[in-house]
Amino acid sequence: MAGNVREVLVRWREGLEFEGGAPGRPAIQVDGNGATATSPVELLLVAAAACTASDVVVILEKQRVTLRSLEIAVAGTRREMEPRRYIALHFRFAVRGDGADEAKARRAIELSLEKYCSVVASLAPDIRVTYDVALR
Repeated sequence: MAGNVREVLVRWREGLEFEGGAPGRPAIQVDGNGATATSPVELLLVAAAACTASDVVVILEKQRVTLRSLEIAVAGTRREMEPRRYIALHFRFAVRGDGADEAKARRAIELSLEKYCSVVASLAPDIRVTYDVALR
């Protein structure tokens, strides 16, 4: 494959259960019903949270914050009608680190959500994205 292309492989196991991921790496379990594993729509929230978390870690390090912990909870609101896509995402960041303050945390989060996070940028532009931050 040429250029900056990513590929994953998903295999059906049974029912609505699948396993997949990047070839050569450990597979993740996915359940279309969300009964035995994370569902595809929940996995999208995990991807968005992990993407913005990666950005926030790098940005805080550049701000000379020694990160001690970072947790991100994401609540996604879906449409009632098909397709039941997300219409809003709300991130709740909990940051603890030496040198961390609210201004630095907010700057890192805003840079990620508005400029750097490729997962969030790949979502429909009409999805409302909001966040809260708490320092621990």
